[in-house]
Amino acid sequence: MKHRFGMDRFLIQRLGGSLITLVAVLTVVPIIGVFGYILAKGAPAISWEFLTAMPRDGMRAGGILPAIVGTFFLTLGTAVFSIPLGVAAAIYLAEYAKENWLTRLIRIAIINLAGIPSVVYGLFGLGLFVLFLKFGTSILSASLTLAIMTLPVIISAAEEALHAVPQSFRTVSISLGGTRWQTIRKIVLPQALPGIITGVILGLERAAGETAPILFTGAAFFLPRLPGSPLDATMALPYHLFVISTQVPEMPIQIQYGTALVLIVFVLGMNLIASIIRSRARAKRQW
Repeated sequence: MKHRFGMDRFLIQRLGGSLITLVAVLTVVPIIGVFGYILAKGAPAISWEFLTAMPRDGMRAGGILPAIVGTFFLTLGTAVFSIPLGVAAAIYLAEYAKENWLTRLIRIAIINLAGIPSVVYGLFGLGLFVLFLKFGTSILSASLTLAIMTLPVIISAAEEALHAVPQSFRTVSISLGGTRWQTIRKIVLPQALPGIITGVILGLERAAGETAPILFTGAAFFLPRLPGSPLDATMALPYHLFVISTQVPEMPIQIQYGTALVLIVFVLGMNLIASIIRSRARAKRQW
């Protein structure tokens, strides 16, 4: 009887493992297929001129340099505004705030904010930054809007990473005479860094690929020049891809797929850099 029970358990485990493998394959294969299709269609358009020249002939020729530079500036601005605020909020919620109805309400609000459609953030940014604060349609307005959209993801991921650090680390540090802030800065944050980086990259990747928020706050239809200040409007790869795919007649299909390929490579490059930093941080982790 025991032997039969053990065999049944073994078969169930094998069946469960096979189902998990099948689900993983069904998830990964379409992603690889989409990337391979875009790569095959877009690779012929990639050239030095395409990456470094200004657009011309109504964006049907030339390059996409202003869109690449604009996307970089928007992502950088989003990081500057969202990372310090997001990590600081996570530190407060994880290390200082008492567990009561108010902190639970704040966490629920953060989770709900992460699910709000991006177009709503765009309208909010239009009303607050473009019109009320009079920043105009600019990189600054778009970066602030994207930062607000990104904050819930960064806060949630950073708080989970801080909670994952064993409590014994804090106890030992304080017992040796360290203050709470010294413990957080020198012990907890370095140990939680891999998880924080994961949340930051997830948020910035979403910001880099969004169209609706920058459509209202900072993206330009066509600018054959680079932005000169944070108060200038800019082209951006997601909006540029939308424009050339829907608004420009007789647009060569390879330019559309080439632009999509550049955007994917931009996001994957961010992921690669984050993975290297995360791997080094995990190698130094003490648990």
